[in-house]
Amino acid sequence: MEDVTSPRRVPAGAKAEQRIRDILRVSREVFAELGYERTTTTEIAQRLGISEGTVFTYFHGKRELCARVIEDWYDEIISTVEQGMPHGQSTKVQLEFYVRTHLRLFLIQGTGLCALVLSEGRAKGPGLGEVFVPLQRRYTAPLMDLLARARDNGEIRDDLPLSLLRSAILGPMEHILWDAIARQRQVDIEKTARDMVALLWPALLPVDVEVEKLRAFYGEVGAALRRAGNG
Repeated sequence: MEDVTSPRRVPAGAKAEQRIRDILRVSREVFAELGYERTTTTEIAQRLGISEGTVFTYFHGKRELCARVIEDWYDEIISTVEQGMPHGQSTKVQLEFYVRTHLRLFLIQGTGLCALVLSEGRAKGPGLGEVFVPLQRRYTAPLMDLLARARDNGEIRDDLPLSLLRSAILGPMEHILWDAIARQRQVDIEKTARDMVALLWPALLPVDVEVEKLRAFYGEVGAALRRAGNG
């Protein structure tokens, strides 16, 4: 199994840096087109017009290449989110921007890589599953930061762990992406983002303790009346 935790020592200099950029650019194209299993370093080298040994000069192999491709793609997504985030507006507006931006980047600019991430991220056994764990944590950090700020400001509920709130947002997004890719259908990204946040937002709002007590009281009264009626 390739060691993707210790980067290979590579030649320094502008020429080497350009070679790495070229290998990563073509690797992204091949992984997006063929998926992880069908991609080979031989194919990548042939498309670049270099030897396979040259690829191994800079990367241990396919796993390291794919991990780096996904890492770079995640960095681009994170940068887009951070630069475009409408800070100063409500959490709901920021959350809608987050969802809309991710759907756009995944479904318009990165469908092939999206399918790769969704499939390999769930794969068991040899592959990229264990490599994706730290990458996914890094990728979801902007959403966790947004939720943490909102909780500190009292805009969203604080009685549930942030990780659960994060899953409540990312879960529907993943389902939308899977469905769109599997069925090869177009998604109205603007409408989908608005509808999804409109559906989730009430569940994220702080729980009014007094209202909950009143609901519980009404529930107890109703149960008592039903029991009296049955008696």
